[in-house]
Amino acid sequence: MRQLWSFSRLDYRMIPVLLGLMLISLLVISSMTGEWGEEGPVFWTPAVKSQVRWFVLGWGVFMACSALDYRLLRSWSPFLYAAVLLLLAGLFFVSPIQNVHRWYRIPGVASFQPSEQAKLVLILFLSWFLERRGSQSSSLTSALQMGAIVGIPFLLILKQPDLGTALILYPIALVMGYFADVHRSCLRFMGILGLCALSAVTLMFVGVLDHEQMRPVFTKVLKEYQYERLNPNTYHQKASQIAIGIGGMTGSGWHKGGFSGRGWLPAAHTDSVFAAFGEEFGFVGLVFLLFLFYALIYFSFQVAAVAKDPFGRLLAAGLAVYIAMHVLVNVGMMCALLPISGVPLICVTYGGSSLLTTMAALGLLQSIYSRRFMF
Repeated sequence: MRQLWSFSRLDYRMIPVLLGLMLISLLVISSMTGEWGEEGPVFWTPAVKSQVRWFVLGWGVFMACSALDYRLLRSWSPFLYAAVLLLLAGLFFVSPIQNVHRWYRIPGVASFQPSEQAKLVLILFLSWFLERRGSQSSSLTSALQMGAIVGIPFLLILKQPDLGTALILYPIALVMGYFADVHRSCLRFMGILGLCALSAVTLMFVGVLDHEQMRPVFTKVLKEYQYERLNPNTYHQKASQIAIGIGGMTGSGWHKGGFSGRGWLPAAHTDSVFAAFGEEFGFVGLVFLLFLFYALIYFSFQVAAVAKDPFGRLLAAGLAVYIAMHVLVNVGMMCALLPISGVPLICVTYGGSSLLTTMAALGLLQSIYSRRFMF
């Protein structure tokens, strides 16, 4: 009966938003992977059918996490954190896939990317740690311990290499540290450091700073191959801008993306789904898509505002930043403001690993929201 009580108090405003994002996902995947039949465009391509299965499984994860009392995760989080570290370290002892150490290959099933789950588990563990520290969280010792907690998975993910996923951990830690009143000087230093790095990269991508002229500066802390990922003149960067530009105000129409649909836009239904959607549905479509993401992020931060215990408040803040950063980084990549780093556009990009993690995160937000009066 208690579970029914909690379900009746879910934030149902999220449901139509998620359904809208999933519909957009299916439209783009169908267009980018389909063909024209005798009666017009074929919607139910193999990729669309696969994504629908992931969506069904994702909704199951969403409802399960909504029903779960999030407070039970306090005792689980240290074990989940240790398990994720073992999985991340174990990647370097198995054969690489596409020359990188990001996935475990499960024969006959799928590939498993532990860095996706690592983001969620890190948020859980940080919430547990910061709540336990309580009033001592403002000490320098707590700040250093928090740095180690974030730094270990950060370096393991960066080593794969997976720059995009690693960098998402950075703002998550900063915001959670702010909510927990972690040592202000440390937070200020890390915030300024991150802002300076982000500003320098963005200035390179908008053409204010020259990529080659900045090479001697950046290669003091980065290796050559790492710096090359900050090249704003790659084909992928140019192709995404062209696709969005072709879309104009109203787009070329569904299944009529002559640039993306012909394979000239790399990863059109995965990493570049934002640009592919922009070509076919134009500026108006992109504004609608961004509105859906704004609503989802807004509702997520509202959960942090109404949570009644420190663990729930920290957990909700971390999950809200997790969602926001995926949107900001992916859109920034496609608009040539940030380097292409493989960060998916949540609930829209084709694939299951990111989707299931996102639906679990949203389910936990619902769990916190529905139990805001149970104290």
